[in-house]
Amino acid sequence: MYKQIIRPILFLVDAEKIHHFVFRLLKITGAVPGGKGAIEGVFGYHTSKTARKLFGIEFRNPVGLAAGFDKDARLIDELASLGFGFVEIGTLTPKAQPGNEKPRLFRLPKDKALINRMGFNNEGVAAAVARLKQRKSDVIVGGNIGKNKNTPNEKAFDDYGICFEALYDHVDYFVVNVSSPNTPGLRELQEKEPLRQLLGYVKSLSNAKPKPKPVLLKIAPDLTREQLNDIVEILISTKTDGIIATNTTISREGLMTASDDVAKIGNGGLSGAPLTKRSTDVIRYLRQSLGPNFPIIGVGGIMSAHDAMEKFNAGADLVQLYTGFIYEGPALIKAINKKVAARN
Repeated sequence: MYKQIIRPILFLVDAEKIHHFVFRLLKITGAVPGGKGAIEGVFGYHTSKTARKLFGIEFRNPVGLAAGFDKDARLIDELASLGFGFVEIGTLTPKAQPGNEKPRLFRLPKDKALINRMGFNNEGVAAAVARLKQRKSDVIVGGNIGKNKNTPNEKAFDDYGICFEALYDHVDYFVVNVSSPNTPGLRELQEKEPLRQLLGYVKSLSNAKPKPKPVLLKIAPDLTREQLNDIVEILISTKTDGIIATNTTISREGLMTASDDVAKIGNGGLSGAPLTKRSTDVIRYLRQSLGPNFPIIGVGGIMSAHDAMEKFNAGADLVQLYTGFIYEGPALIKAINKKVAARN
């Protein structure tokens, strides 16, 4: 029903406007007595065969929601009722910022893809913390952290540190985001020495706590083999706890959407089906390079249960959805979990 009736209606409206409409709808539905339970009854699927344990955390299933969908932690309980095993909030920055000018979110239906140049729009880490204090569900929550647009790279450590300290008591793991293409200069922090220093710094903050929490790195799909080798060396040397592969791509190769239409959209990160193969290839290379036990979360172009299984077969321990969730609806979560359970 979602793909045949609901999605065509939703896709008639501007992508960002409909995103906020869906948020309001989920919030209203969840507020109705029995609403969350009814949603979970339709979409939830958790058994002992879907449970996973990674970096010391128990996940009820291996299907998560990627950062960017619920930046400000508005819908943790409602998203948990849809069947996600974990929800990643953010990217959060110390100060609230509006992000880039609108329009900044575009659909490419022929490619089952999105282009976004949101620019870390969020209400600031303090607002997210206030909401996290009110959540009811015990779903695993990750905190994806970044720097404000006007913070120069030489002071980026301060921004990541502020976000880490604010979120520490309220999330289960952290993700250092240096791979978004929509914040000027951010990807420069993926270079070898800046990245080594940044990860080492965030890890030191975690290690200073009575109970350290996992620190993960999220990388772009556009890295060369040499850059991936550098990433592997840095992950090991800094004792980073895991990696998320991959973020959106700046590539526009192989799209079915007319090149003139793509050019009119302009800059931004591309997600969805065009990213499927590249992200899986990166996961496979990381698994071969990092060995069998290093935690990898796979994300990028998961549009079907088959795509998710390809990520698992390539070496991912967990997976995350974003664009596939928008194009395929919440039934995709259950479909993946049923495949996982059937395989075990």
